[in-house]
Amino acid sequence: MAFTDGLRDQLKLALENLNRQMPRNPKVRILSQGKNKISITPFEPSPDPINLAVLKREVSRRWPMTGLLDVLKEADLRIGFTQQFQSVADRQSLDESSLQRRLLVSLYGMGTNAGLKRVSDSRHGISYKELLNVRRKYIHKAALQNAIGQVANAIFTARNPAIWGEGTTSCASDSKKFGAWDQNLMTEWHIRYGGRGVMIYWHVEKNSTCIYSQLKRCSSSEVAAMIEGVLRHCTDMEIQRQYVDSHGQSEVAFAFSHLLGFDLLPRLKAIGKQKLYRPGNDMPGDYPNLDPVLTRPINWDLIVQQYDEMIKYAAAMKKGAADPESILRRFTRNNVQHPTYRALAELGKAVKTLFLCRYIGSEELRQEINEGLNVVENWNSANSFIFYGKGGEVATNRLEDQELSVLSLHLLQICMVYVNTLMIQQVLDEPDWLGRMKKEDFRALTPLIYAHINPYGIFELDLDERLPLKVA
Repeated sequence: MAFTDGLRDQLKLALENLNRQMPRNPKVRILSQGKNKISITPFEPSPDPINLAVLKREVSRRWPMTGLLDVLKEADLRIGFTQQFQSVADRQSLDESSLQRRLLVSLYGMGTNAGLKRVSDSRHGISYKELLNVRRKYIHKAALQNAIGQVANAIFTARNPAIWGEGTTSCASDSKKFGAWDQNLMTEWHIRYGGRGVMIYWHVEKNSTCIYSQLKRCSSSEVAAMIEGVLRHCTDMEIQRQYVDSHGQSEVAFAFSHLLGFDLLPRLKAIGKQKLYRPGNDMPGDYPNLDPVLTRPINWDLIVQQYDEMIKYAAAMKKGAADPESILRRFTRNNVQHPTYRALAELGKAVKTLFLCRYIGSEELRQEINEGLNVVENWNSANSFIFYGKGGEVATNRLEDQELSVLSLHLLQICMVYVNTLMIQQVLDEPDWLGRMKKEDFRALTPLIYAHINPYGIFELDLDERLPLKVA
């Protein structure tokens, strides 16, 4: 069969190349004793970006304490994402300008978790009742996802390749735990992080643009969330390389990533215990430098027998006929006798061995994966800066409201990335500033900065104005 024959040839070639490179690879050792047979030397520290701090100070000097609501407004005036929000009612009585103002204030209140009541009756003169009406009639999940996709596409269009590099097909994904009320089916106790809450799974490309977000239970599969984000994001980006941590990968994940046509690139925590599978058409002693980490041959006959079934499940994922979590729930270790599961595991072992040969042999690939995952970690760190209300807890028991809170946070944060991209480019359009930038500065440059952003609004102190209270 052409599918397995080609994969077998790739596997044999990859093992031959790695075996040949090992004696000349000073960063990796294959050990013959102990539990951890693969030893990889940690990275050397990268040079410090000497001009980024100066660039950030210049952005803060030109746009000091820019209001987060102003960031949202500026993004909408340039992109027009509020056009995505249409009324579910039969008719619309609001004029376009009034609706735009109420939508922006509502999205700000939901995205910061301050709530609609806290952002009403301010200088904009919009009451809580009016905001609640707009929230119920206009703000729903599909509209928010479309608005996020529109802003992401606008970022891709606005980028200057001389500053940010050419368009990328690489994306990193990771989850972040948020506290949540516990009288609902989504909230669970998290085993690793402790405390009750929900998980938000983000897909972020290398220049800090988040293209997809998902609300998940703490016990839900990160592999399923990773595949869903690759297939369902609403942007023009085509994902060909997907970075994940150890929890976002498995042998079945490697199999489905191969069938769906993208490259799964995990940062493996237990790299020392990994095994390399033989192609089956090799001879004993073909890979003497890899012998301590080699194991049995791949069962290609099983893959051939179940090929049609594997393609059927992959096609169902791609077409949206079934969600990845429902399919992957069938293929767990509790169902190890399922023939399709066994075939997927064999295919995953072959694809994972191909990946490990590249991962062990290339320090550049290991650095690329690490840098990609650092970007999504940076995205996670900015969540608490924006989602500051109510202690950063998702304060509702309704699933719809939980999803809207998360998507509003996503929209607010990606609008900040869009405006920051324009600000940084405006500074670097000046020859003097562009000339200062070195290679290490461009490597570490990110539009996800917020030292110049004020997420809370305006605070006024007037000592001459008193509260209308009787004098004691």
